[in-house]
Amino acid sequence: MPGPHDNVVRRFAEACRAGDVAALLDAEVFALCDGGGPGPMPGPVHGAGEVGRLCEVLLCGRPGTDLTVESVNGRPGLALRRAGRALAVVAVQVTETHVVGLWIVVSPPKLARWHRG
Repeated sequence: MPGPHDNVVRRFAEACRAGDVAALLDAEVFALCDGGGPGPMPGPVHGAGEVGRLCEVLLCGRPGTDLTVESVNGRPGLALRRAGRALAVVAVQVTETHVVGLWIVVSPPKLARWHRG
């Protein structure tokens, strides 16, 4: 039976797919991107507004992508792929109802083991 962490992550994935993550982000949420992607990544991002905008750019509404809930560091997290190639992997920290932390990996060398097919 899924616990609170699983439920919040699944609801967050659905919200990302719908492009409406704001309701699930804690007011004090933070996100940290590893960098190494196609462009410069911001340092730590704080607050629901800023983290919501970051999620919209990186995770929401990207044509031809598939966002799935998968085990990330032993807990449910997110994997974003296009044509089987990983674009981002996200470890998610939650309370019983909200997302409070995101660790987003976008570095291509770090994502290689996440590619499928």
